[in-house]
Amino acid sequence: MSKIADAKAVGKVIADAKQIVIVQPDNPDTDSLASALALEQILGQLGKDIRLYAGVDLPSYLHYLPGFDHLEKELPKQFDASIIVDTTSLSLLEQLEQSGQLNWLAAKPAIILDHHATDSTIKFAKVIYNPPAVATGEVIYELADQLNWPINLEAAKLLAVAILSDSLGLVSADTTARSVHVVGELVERGVSLAELENTRRDNLRREPELIHYKGRLLQRVEFYDDNRLAVVTIPWEEIEQFSPLYNPSMLVLDDMRLGKGTDLAMAFKLYPGGKVTAKLRANYGYPVADKLAEHFGGGGHAYAAGFKLSDGRSAEDIKTEAIAKAAELLAAVDKAKS
Repeated sequence: MSKIADAKAVGKVIADAKQIVIVQPDNPDTDSLASALALEQILGQLGKDIRLYAGVDLPSYLHYLPGFDHLEKELPKQFDASIIVDTTSLSLLEQLEQSGQLNWLAAKPAIILDHHATDSTIKFAKVIYNPPAVATGEVIYELADQLNWPINLEAAKLLAVAILSDSLGLVSADTTARSVHVVGELVERGVSLAELENTRRDNLRREPELIHYKGRLLQRVEFYDDNRLAVVTIPWEEIEQFSPLYNPSMLVLDDMRLGKGTDLAMAFKLYPGGKVTAKLRANYGYPVADKLAEHFGGGGHAYAAGFKLSDGRSAEDIKTEAIAKAAELLAAVDKAKS
């Protein structure tokens, strides 16, 4: 496990920097974006010049977060330090590597703020701060509390959104008593959970064509290992067509987990050039998603994880291996329970 730095190490890098770039992974989600936007608010109040980077277009479902349009696809020409949020995986900085900007990032002090209990493959990071937490938003709240950083109402709302998203509304297996207390403290700072929920529900509305597409995706779900594994494969043509509206994987993963006897859902996406990504969602009692992801060089939570491969293997070979490894992991859980 990567050694976790203390809060003072983070504070030292921030104190010594005037211009800071906050870096999103290539698979931005609500936790990563809301955390980055909260940091923009918090560090901006400290007098820092903040820029936000994302190498990919944000999915449209994230556009409801205030400040989403601040993100840029190029690193700024000048910065003193960087903060990489919600990942410790170098594979999720692929856009920086392909554009030749990764060495630029590595040349300046880099901080990782994350909550995934996986070893970091971002070897150039000066400080890795990823204590156990349900979301990166929770990590940032605790960090701000320890370092006496200001949290205005806008930042508080964003941190609450981040925590509620990754904790599935404070009901995920990784949610702790402290996670609940943090949300309570954010409410004390003026956050309205009713307002956030209303905004979330409005954001759940889908274009009619997405509803029809979701139906087609569900018809393609395959079941393996006596229905314990639900698997769907999404080709590039569909990714290209529907990703601007919503992440195709996320349209169906939760529904896939509702099958009787199903313990793990896997959604594979196929990209040009042979790249394959996978999102994994496990049901309660079978915390294997992170182990399956780590088998392929990825990472995440015990119940929600993912990986990305572009090593020349065919998508079918990767899928076959993933199914076999998943079945092995589920069997190991059963054995441990018996």
